[in-house]
Amino acid sequence: MAARRQSGRWMWWLIGGTALMGLVLAGVGLRTLPGSPLAAEAASRWEGTTPSSSASSPGSQKPTPSPTPSPTPKPSPSLKPLAVRPAKVSIDASGWWSWSMIDRRTGKVYGSSNMTQTNTTASLIKSWIGADYLRRAAESGQTPSDVRMQQLTIMIRDSDNEAAQSLWEAVGGSASIGRLIRTCKLTDSSAYKNMWSNTRLSARDTARLGVCIADGRAAGPKWTKWLINEMRAVRGVGDFGIRKAFPASTQKNIAIKNGWVTRDALGEWHVNCLAIGDGWTMGVMTRYPASLGYEYGAKICQNVARQLKS
Repeated sequence: MAARRQSGRWMWWLIGGTALMGLVLAGVGLRTLPGSPLAAEAASRWEGTTPSSSASSPGSQKPTPSPTPSPTPKPSPSLKPLAVRPAKVSIDASGWWSWSMIDRRTGKVYGSSNMTQTNTTASLIKSWIGADYLRRAAESGQTPSDVRMQQLTIMIRDSDNEAAQSLWEAVGGSASIGRLIRTCKLTDSSAYKNMWSNTRLSARDTARLGVCIADGRAAGPKWTKWLINEMRAVRGVGDFGIRKAFPASTQKNIAIKNGWVTRDALGEWHVNCLAIGDGWTMGVMTRYPASLGYEYGAKICQNVARQLKS
């Protein structure tokens, strides 16, 4: 009896083991059958691959590329120092005065708090009259006569008023100031009837006029160098102001045009200064009691430039 029971137990173990082995083999078969939902998992376990390295595995991702290093930015070349720099200007003077300076390399404008206020220009505007005449002649394909060239020279170098009036009429009088405002992009200035001496400019627009002459817009490509050379050759009573603040070696390369007139009806001197240097321009405008003389204004221009000089 005991032997029979022992034999029955072995029989059940054999049947159970065989069934279990069949289930295991069946599971393996399902994992390896093509299309089986378990096939991909089996393959990944058996082949030792991972989803990130197997292109055929569902949900696999491509390796993230290493970022391309950005090129190291090159520093901008530093600008050569100018003979002038913006600074606080302090002058103990009677009357009214203003100043402006432009860095021609950057276009930055500096100046006194009242640099947009205007003053009558007197002879300073002759620099524009000459530029306007020469540019228009070149645009018309004309070569100025020897007489006109002589007028231009003495108007700029010696501030000759008769030559200025003749050229003023040749450029259409006050219409020329309209061209000045448009060409040089002035914002504060205006013509006065048909009188060149009474044209009104601000210190800021005076410095802008200097830029306009220096970059060729005013006189045009044919005549710009000639005009600047004439302005460097200003002589006699009109040679004062801004460039006198610099060493003689620098003065000869600074182009200027000054204006000075007594306004009897107002009892004032109006003295103004324009200078064009290497990479910069400057405008100074003054008005003060007539009893002080024109040299008083000339010294204000010089004193402003001295304080702005590097």
